[in-house]
Amino acid sequence: MIMPPGPKLIPPMVLVVPWLYRPFPMLDIFARHYSDAFTLRLPRLDGAAVFYHPDAVKEIFSLGPDDAHAGKINSILGPLLGQYSLLLLDGAEHIRQRKLLLPPLHGERMASYGERMVHLTEQAIRSWPDSGKFAIHPHLQRIALDIILRVIFGLEEGEQMAAMHDRVAKILDIGANPLLLFSGFQKDLGPLSPWGKFVRIRDEADTMIYDLMRRRRESSEKRDDILSLMLEARDEDGRPMPDNELRDELVTLLVAGHETTATGLAWALRWVLDSPSLVSRLQADLENEGALTNLSPERIARAPLLDAVVRETLRLQPVVPMVGRVLQKPARIGGYDLDAGTPVIASIYLVQRRADLYPEPTRFDPDRFLRRKFGPNEWLPFGGGIRRCIGMAFALYEMKMVLATILARTVLRLPRFGKVREVRRSITVSTSEGMPVVLERKEVARSEGARHLGHV
Repeated sequence: MIMPPGPKLIPPMVLVVPWLYRPFPMLDIFARHYSDAFTLRLPRLDGAAVFYHPDAVKEIFSLGPDDAHAGKINSILGPLLGQYSLLLLDGAEHIRQRKLLLPPLHGERMASYGERMVHLTEQAIRSWPDSGKFAIHPHLQRIALDIILRVIFGLEEGEQMAAMHDRVAKILDIGANPLLLFSGFQKDLGPLSPWGKFVRIRDEADTMIYDLMRRRRESSEKRDDILSLMLEARDEDGRPMPDNELRDELVTLLVAGHETTATGLAWALRWVLDSPSLVSRLQADLENEGALTNLSPERIARAPLLDAVVRETLRLQPVVPMVGRVLQKPARIGGYDLDAGTPVIASIYLVQRRADLYPEPTRFDPDRFLRRKFGPNEWLPFGGGIRRCIGMAFALYEMKMVLATILARTVLRLPRFGKVREVRRSITVSTSEGMPVVLERKEVARSEGARHLGHV
């Protein structure tokens, strides 16, 4: 076996520090020293072959379910998501679960969710400060969580919604510490210790989820939320999803779908607000579709520049910098013959910052997505192959609904001083200081019929 080149003298426990706290600059340094591929040595990933040429990425994504397993790479998330999470499953069981979960998250159902996404965003904006500087990322997290609880869990405003909201927010706040990804820090030292707090709140949330599933099964009411659709789903043998498996998939959608979308939206605002001319173009783009004063989800979804902004945001600032597999059979990747058991990684961040694919790769330029279509091995913020995130369509749609609503209902700008940096929140790379913005004006629709803008 011949591995790609890489630093041999830096111990994994030393290299893990920049990986946890400065992942993008660390990857940039590797790319300057090693062309297209390198070996990365980290705890739990000692001797991973990392590739960032599109051809090599295609080879990784083309590996079959018996050729390479992603669950082993993602096992670090097991204590949070559960052993039956789609992210941790491999082989035939992964394929079975994926087939059950895909239908509610794709196709025509998106339109039925759009009205709720727009409404919840408008509702949230009313609670924002009337003017001045504030951190918008926590507000975006709340919007994303409200959407998840309404659309996926089917919860309505009330005590149960508030209780679930509280538990999930606390879980994610504690779990944001990247050190808790490592087993050595996953020690329950009582209710005041970080992991002890996490375990107790997670168990409270689990009790609520199982109770919700029980009551939903006992109800004869026809509902269109994703939980209800998943309860009705049957595999090829006619079997429903057991409660413990359903719990893990719901938590996966809750955690992954909430944090990643909020972070993507924060980065989108960081780059959009940096260019007043782009804000004007986006508003004109929405107006051309009739979606600026009348926030119709169908019209918002058609706006080409808005779609390009979302895609360019996820290119420049991928929420998760890498995806990987563990080879179950020997394979040739990127010109290297690798043994079974070798972790192979596709670096989303480095592929999407290749100058040969994206000229001036560090510049935010949504127009590049209007000029050409990028292939699945060139734009890959949701991974690829048989492991591509099942929530991709939902996340892109949600980002467009929320971003369009914010642009239509507020006037925001970036603070005059300070720089937004990349900071690690668990497995995601988020904005520093909660992404500060300045709210100059809030605008809301005043009529229940045809919506129009009016000053508050």
